Amino acid sequence: MIDDITKVLQNWDYRLGRVDARRVKGEDGADKLQLRIDLGLLQMNAQCRPDGKRPFGHPTLLDHFVNRLEEFRKKHGGEDNNFSINPDECAKLQQEAIQYHHRSICNFELEDFEAVERDTEHILELLDFVQDFAAQDDIGQSFQQFRPQTIMMQVRAVGTELLADGNYKAAIAEIIAAIEELNLFYTEMGREELLDSSMEVHSLGEWLKDVEKEAADKLPMTKREKIEHKLETAIDQEDYESAAKLRDQLKKLSAEKKA
Repeated sequence: MIDDITKVLQNWDYRLGRVDARRVKGEDGADKLQLRIDLGLLQMNAQCRPDGKRPFGHPTLLDHFVNRLEEFRKKHGGEDNNFSINPDECAKLQQEAIQYHHRSICNFELEDFEAVERDTEHILELLDFVQDFAAQDDIGQSFQQFRPQTIMMQVRAVGTELLADGNYKAAIAEIIAAIEELNLFYTEMGREELLDSSMEVHSLGEWLKDVEKEAADKLPMTKREKIEHKLETAIDQEDYESAAKLRDQLKKLSAEKKA
């Protein structure tokens, strides 16, 4: 049977715990992404919506609802207080978010980090939209379970590209910003207990340490940076006498710079 994919699967073993993805050319000539899973594979379009559909004539379902929101605002003098999306519409948006999530995983494995940034940005915009306009608040909140992993995936892509260009400072800044965003998210959601147990925060924290170490090995530190690093160490060790002296040195450097 021409629809039988047994030979395809036999030539592509599933490996437990591994993300196996590849890019192939479809019969329509367009690039497709394939993700090997336990009992088969997932295939997605590399561009536009992963399933290739155009909901209501729009590139994505989110685009359709954003357009509907804009039309609503035009009719109501710019107001959107009474605009909402029902549970069935939210479920369809969740399906779209999951499709984009699968594709971002494939693209990350294939090191197409620009595509990862694009797809994760779409997911985050979708989560914001549902949170703002879901008819039921609990539905909007339930969608937020996707936010931590999406933020982590996005900063991994952005940071990896920056590191490839040797831009350590920018990469470090992006990682720190993502950790702060996650901490703020957990706080606003009333889940402060996750500040210390979040897998995403822990993973980014460990990556930050590795990047900072690599940066220290490759990039010479200025006199100010060396003092600031010693100051952070002194504070961590509760050596407040040394910390006070180091602060004085920083003030002296600032004064010399102004002079």
